[in-house]
Amino acid sequence: MCRLAAYIGPQIPLENIVTAPKHSLLFQSKDAHESKVSTNGDGFGIAWYGLGPEPGLYRDCLPAWSDENLLSLCRLVQAPLFIAHVRASTTGATMRTNCHPFVYQNWSFAHNGQIGGFQTMQRPLEALLSDDLYQARQGSTDSELLFLLLLQFGLSESVDMACGKVISLLESMRKKMFITEPLRITVVAANGTDLFALRYASDQYSPSLYRSKQLDNGGIAIASEPLDNMRQNWVPILPSCIVTVSAGGVVLDRALSIS
Repeated sequence: MCRLAAYIGPQIPLENIVTAPKHSLLFQSKDAHESKVSTNGDGFGIAWYGLGPEPGLYRDCLPAWSDENLLSLCRLVQAPLFIAHVRASTTGATMRTNCHPFVYQNWSFAHNGQIGGFQTMQRPLEALLSDDLYQARQGSTDSELLFLLLLQFGLSESVDMACGKVISLLESMRKKMFITEPLRITVVAANGTDLFALRYASDQYSPSLYRSKQLDNGGIAIASEPLDNMRQNWVPILPSCIVTVSAGGVVLDRALSIS
């Protein structure tokens, strides 16, 4: 299982979320507490928003703790919205194109979990993509394909609709193909103005995901694990829920509707 963290609010250095806290994402890459594996060393990445609509992207297949540029990058780069991820691979080789976040136009996306039976479903799922989205696929992970499917099913028009349709599609395909491995996912995505999170599992074992209460500067973070020891400042995102956080700190929390 991977670990992820995201932020939206007043502009801050990336280090305030990614490297500086006591239980930062960098710390979690070496010692995660709420994951099947404690080490997430199969790559890392950060997507952040600046002047234009499309995010900047920095990824590498090195462990996060081995990249000598990461601390400097996170100290000097500031952004009002960003997503970061450390990877423990379940599908796909350890290479840069399989590292999260994934980006497409103004969207960025990171995922923790797995699509059970992915190898069985991969070809029919890829066949559902438009030519443009299929050609945008660079790696071989279930995570990237999940992102492209959400785009295919209308992520830009309605996050709730796209999530409901894609989850329904995956569950229907699992049933038809007699796949017993569960679907377990947590997702964070951003479009340049808002931050979205989804938590879902076909069994009772949803990967962990938390939303912070309002931070000192008015911003809000979403993370696989609380970034500090003040657990009272973090709210678990409930299974089968979608959360939207705006730049103004408005939080919308609603149940996932599977169509």
